[in-house]
Amino acid sequence: MKTDPERFIRANTSLMAPPHVPEVRLRLASEVHDLWLKTEEELEEIGLPPPFWAFAWAGGQGLARYVLDHPQTVAGKRVLDSASGSGLVAIAAKLAGARSVVAADIDPWAETAIRLNAEANGVAIEFCGRNLIGETLETDVVLAGDVFYDSGFAAALIPWFDRLAGEGVEVLVGDPGRSYLPKERLAALASYRVPVTRALEDSEIKNTTVWRFTS
Repeated sequence: MKTDPERFIRANTSLMAPPHVPEVRLRLASEVHDLWLKTEEELEEIGLPPPFWAFAWAGGQGLARYVLDHPQTVAGKRVLDSASGSGLVAIAAKLAGARSVVAADIDPWAETAIRLNAEANGVAIEFCGRNLIGETLETDVVLAGDVFYDSGFAAALIPWFDRLAGEGVEVLVGDPGRSYLPKERLAALASYRVPVTRALEDSEIKNTTVWRFTS
């Protein structure tokens, strides 16, 4: 890394509550912040991958809301938050009473963001920076917010989630209508109207659904 992650995150984000999950505080880029608008060359110059961890995406907000409103989903259970980003969903799971929570993300900057966000909410979250796709997991629940935005990523996730669901793992996803959502494999649990950052989305509100993978 060419830039110190913690120093950069503290300098370029503010501690705020996502609009649909006011119980949680995260270090996020503001609506007008140019962090997301930096060119690929600028990001490479500071050694920064695309900063997904700097925003509360609609799928994650919806899934975090569901977990907090239905704590029995995770209470007393082992939870993995896949492609965790800011750690929003992982933090919500811990606040809802999960026995243990692992936040998994291959972006090394996410590790620092999740640690800072977990500290801000007074919870303990483990971090895994390894690509877990395809692995057998020792977990009870897998949570995944906003992961079906890319065809290649979706093609890798879907058979893995299918297999985990068949093995008895509860797999829940939050999605605001991304292109590669496999609806034929899913059962809808709840829907929300989630305020989002207009700079990143095509509207100020995204209709977001929480789904369960069916085995």
